[in-house]
Amino acid sequence: MKMISDVLVFAVALEALFIMVLEMFLTQTKIARNAFDLPKEYLAQEKVQVSMANQGLYNGFIGVGILLSMLVFPNELRIWNLYLFVGFVVVAAIYGAFTANKKIIFSQGLPAILALVALILSNS
Repeated sequence: MKMISDVLVFAVALEALFIMVLEMFLTQTKIARNAFDLPKEYLAQEKVQVSMANQGLYNGFIGVGILLSMLVFPNELRIWNLYLFVGFVVVAAIYGAFTANKKIIFSQGLPAILALVALILSNS
């Protein structure tokens, strides 16, 4: 179960970093338009680009936090940090599903929920 947990948590980190790249650097691409379900004209606005970049920065912090927790932190800190950072993704996905786009609960929330459940099961 630990291996499954590690793979799922790593996937959540990679997804957070991928979203960071989309939000910070690739807002004008078709990939970003499809991922965020937003029109090209909206994403072309300077204030939207600044806002998206700010959101991207937070996603990057989450991804890096997960990776540091997995790869650098000592074992006694590792699990609690992973609970924290993966939990942040779950909460953000739930909030995003209610406020922005319902598909967020599946695209970001489901992997994070599965990772959190696997973390709990592998560390109980």
